[in-house]
Amino acid sequence: MLLSPNSVYADGAILTFGMQFTGFVVAAVLQTEIFYDVLGGINFLALAVLAFVSGQGTIDAGRNNVFVALFAVSRGWLLLFLAWRAHHRKGDSRFDGVRNVPSTFFVYWMVQAIWVYCISLPLLAVAEHAHDHQTDAAADAGGVDGSFLLLLAMAMSIVAEIHSDVAKAGWVSRGRPGGFCREGLWKHSRHPNYAGEILTWVFAAVYATCVCGWSWKVAAVASVSPLFTVQILLNTSGTGVWNAEGKNLRRYYEDETIAGNYEEYRKTTPPLFPTLFVPYESLPRGFQRRICFEWNRFEYRKPSKEGKEQ
Repeated sequence: MLLSPNSVYADGAILTFGMQFTGFVVAAVLQTEIFYDVLGGINFLALAVLAFVSGQGTIDAGRNNVFVALFAVSRGWLLLFLAWRAHHRKGDSRFDGVRNVPSTFFVYWMVQAIWVYCISLPLLAVAEHAHDHQTDAAADAGGVDGSFLLLLAMAMSIVAEIHSDVAKAGWVSRGRPGGFCREGLWKHSRHPNYAGEILTWVFAAVYATCVCGWSWKVAAVASVSPLFTVQILLNTSGTGVWNAEGKNLRRYYEDETIAGNYEEYRKTTPPLFPTLFVPYESLPRGFQRRICFEWNRFEYRKPSKEGKEQ
């Protein structure tokens, strides 16, 4: 049961930070991070249940249930992937020297709580609005068809992300033929999984704004989700594109058997979003930098003899 008729945001915060704090206590006692990522995935699904329960019996319950279902599918896939990764790695280097320091370990768990909550804000915004049984005229003007088109776009983004992960896993299981992945969507994007993740939350934020009457307050809250995702995937070292490229491209450039092919792949393939019918290499470099996220930080610089990047 909700704490009060109009407190979905608060309930989501209590649920999220409560789950992550509990996870921290157990993990600190056991001095392990083995279920850190998995609990993050479970937390997302718990918020989906909260949103589903809070939205029942309202005018927009039907299409909002579709939204909740898409959210659950997206985060359910994440949970499966993280569970597999935790089992496969049998540990996480991010926590080396951390799991035995409770104060620092606590920060890691609270950062995950912030991540889960921020990503889920479009879901919570829709659930919060569902308590108002009067459908906004502005939302009606936006059209039910428009909202379902947004849901369809969100679904396609989720499928693209899952397809990318499956294609990459299949390539790895076959022994990494060619040295780098060009399976499926990886032919058209260097990081189609991240592109799918970003688009998922962009469409989720727009959908939340649409069904909530195009309220600027809802737009501001919901937009935190895609902006936070972009920040994590593009601007945070150790994660996302920054972690996958930059100095970590060394494994490609120092392997003479694939270096030339990989350099050609980078020249013809955008970091995130496919350029469709326009060859990527034909675009001006400035356009690639500003619009296609071909940032300097993602380029490989061969270390000098002193061990510094050139």
